[in-house]
Amino acid sequence: MTAYLLSFQEPDHSNLQEVGGKGLNLGKLSQIDEVHVPDGCCVTTEAYERTVMNRPAFRSYLDQLSQLDIEDHETIKELTEKIRNFIENIEIPADIEKEIIDVICNLGIEQYYAVRSSATAEDLPHASFAGQQDSFLNITGKENILCHVSKCWASLFTERAVMYRIKHGFDHRKVALSVIVQ
Repeated sequence: MTAYLLSFQEPDHSNLQEVGGKGLNLGKLSQIDEVHVPDGCCVTTEAYERTVMNRPAFRSYLDQLSQLDIEDHETIKELTEKIRNFIENIEIPADIEKEIIDVICNLGIEQYYAVRSSATAEDLPHASFAGQQDSFLNITGKENILCHVSKCWASLFTERAVMYRIKHGFDHRKVALSVIVQ
């Protein structure tokens, strides 16, 4: 595939920052003959970065987030809602969208898909991000799947996830997310 999408057979330990923990583990599992892993792909963190991170309005939101105190619950709540709405309404670049749709069409447009977040930093010695981002099941249709890819990206900025990063001193600019479409 490309830098924006990887099949489950492609990732190895060197791809963690591109496909996240779930993507990496699906890659490992798919290489075991006795294990059947349903087909799909990893929408890489590079797709997220190209779609979301390079937008001036988004960088402005990140600047605002970096100045917030964990006790400012109301501002965090309002700003994270704005950020999620912003991400969910960004148009995915046409070439990335086409690659995702091509995979879906090859696997079967009538199928039901899981669209799952795959974080690049889920379990660290001093912090655990596991379960903070969203995943969606039984998603059908090209547009609906693309919509849920954006929803997964947006889930990096739930109130809970942002407060956790503030509490533990993580830079919001350094988080990224891969999305599994399976």
